[in-house]
Amino acid sequence: MNLFIDALIWIFSPDRLTDTVPLPALIGQHLFFTFLSVLIAAAIAVPVGYLIGHTGRGREIAVGVAGAARALPSFGLILLLVLVIGVTQKPLASFIAFVILAVPSILAGAYAGLEQIDRRVIDAARAVGMTEWQILLKVEIPLGLPLLIGGVRSAALQVVATVTLAAYIGLGGLGLPIIQGLALRRFDQMLGAALLVVVLALLIDGLFAIIQHLVVPRGVTAGRVTDVRSSPPRRRAVVGTPIEEGRG
Repeated sequence: MNLFIDALIWIFSPDRLTDTVPLPALIGQHLFFTFLSVLIAAAIAVPVGYLIGHTGRGREIAVGVAGAARALPSFGLILLLVLVIGVTQKPLASFIAFVILAVPSILAGAYAGLEQIDRRVIDAARAVGMTEWQILLKVEIPLGLPLLIGGVRSAALQVVATVTLAAYIGLGGLGLPIIQGLALRRFDQMLGAALLVVVLALLIDGLFAIIQHLVVPRGVTAGRVTDVRSSPPRRRAVVGTPIEEGRG
């Protein structure tokens, strides 16, 4: 408990505003790395995911590539890219690593969002004369948007945690106080910086959870029409024949 209190004292100390790199600047760097990486990953993965989800082609390849990318060790990938690209291109190497880690979740959210749409809805859109582009833009994308946002949400959480490792190659972010604290045995500083990473992750998760709720189409949130096949059969009035009605 004392360590936790010391960590809070470290966070809210006025010294954090007068350090060589102030704490707000480190938070800004962390968020910059996170959102720029997710934005680039979305620009790559969303069109590919929509193409796969709309046409149904290449799904097996996408699943395999996404699964392999998820298995990559974050720190090892960053160091490998730094060695391959060059130590003078550390920011570029880090961004490529973050993008590679963010692409699988966004790609999965994009094509899964289109695949989960009831095929009868797509057939109905074609029946009224919509073109393939109109079906994609007016039917599939709006209905698949919640799952896409869910994929972006998962990618952002993974990247915001991984950006902490960027400090090992001198890029700053909230990983810098953790590394410095480890060298100086300042455990309050390490825990304080780790708590800030957790807070950022929770805030980002909450933000995307709200967005994911808001993008659900209004017709879906208004209530689902009960399928006639699953609705209980309405009781039919029994009308007797004239002869039977005349009995008794």
